[in-house]
Amino acid sequence: MKTILVVEDDTQIARLVRDYLEHAGFAVQIASDGQDALHHVRATKPDLMILDLGLPDMDGLDVTRSVRAFSALPIIVLTARDDEADRIVGLELGADDHVVKPFSPKELVARVRAVLRRTEGVQQTAEVLRVADLEIDVPAMRATVAGERLDLTPTEFQLLVALARRPGRVLTRGQLLQAVRGVAFDSYERAIDAHVKNIRRKLEGHDGAPRYIETVYGVGYRFTDD
Repeated sequence: MKTILVVEDDTQIARLVRDYLEHAGFAVQIASDGQDALHHVRATKPDLMILDLGLPDMDGLDVTRSVRAFSALPIIVLTARDDEADRIVGLELGADDHVVKPFSPKELVARVRAVLRRTEGVQQTAEVLRVADLEIDVPAMRATVAGERLDLTPTEFQLLVALARRPGRVLTRGQLLQAVRGVAFDSYERAIDAHVKNIRRKLEGHDGAPRYIETVYGVGYRFTDD
């Protein structure tokens, strides 16, 4: 049974989310603040975290940043309707998805399943991709450049795989969203830009022209076929 950590200081929302997740067959842990959330992540190692960005003791973005320092735990952030900037920052810090309040509990459960499904789906595909000094071991969810391992989140890894499997082909942001989410939600396409920015920083550093992932302006991205 998969365990979901719900980090939410509003007890009514936390209980509602818990009830829907338990009805869907998940085990649920609840944390009411950031410090408690970090303790749960380290001590119990849940399979996914649902994280409200508006916590009383520390900002949810700081929680995301702290978790990403030691774990690739899938994270879905909950944001207020007018927090567009926070959504973008959360994705750039390594969150895998976002849900806007007020939200449908059924949609949240579906997004939890989608994030877990794509993580497990990568692990079940027996494939190793190699381009120049980049090697992507799909079943092991491991990518290395010149022998050095890249610290990618599950979403970043899945996006890199989607691009690397189609070298030379331009993929739109919509196609990439579908590839990494595995479900046809009306998703926020700028999320792809945030994830690609993260991948490039980890894969290629900050200097020079992109070596592996090219931007096709107004369309999407292309993985090099050189």
